[in-house]
Amino acid sequence: MTRSEFDDIRAFLADGATHAGDLLRVARTLIDDLEHARMREAVLRTHYLRLLTAARASAAADLADLPDPMAFLKHELTERGQMPEDGEAVQRILSDARTAAALLACLTETPKPRPRGMRLRRCVGTGRALPR
Repeated sequence: MTRSEFDDIRAFLADGATHAGDLLRVARTLIDDLEHARMREAVLRTHYLRLLTAARASAAADLADLPDPMAFLKHELTERGQMPEDGEAVQRILSDARTAAALLACLTETPKPRPRGMRLRRCVGTGRALPR
């Protein structure tokens, strides 16, 4: 759900003219949305765990000097349709990986503290005329 949808629901709930039947309908819709989101999260967690397991197995196979250490990861990527195809731009894939790493680094940085106290309001523009 988008932020504006949440705002719309809040306004609907705060409206004194809203009937109990309407509230029940909204509650049922929200429960359905929540259940759908939880199922989607479970599926995504499963995909993540399978990919993580394949990556760990590939790393362990590399440490054990097995002949094809990437076999586990290749298998998982092929299952998900994510294995790079012949002729696919390798540089684009590597660039995507570098960009993702940079974005993750930004997420781990601690945010700058917001200034405390009164905020100064600034007016932008050279001049304004007041209505008469």
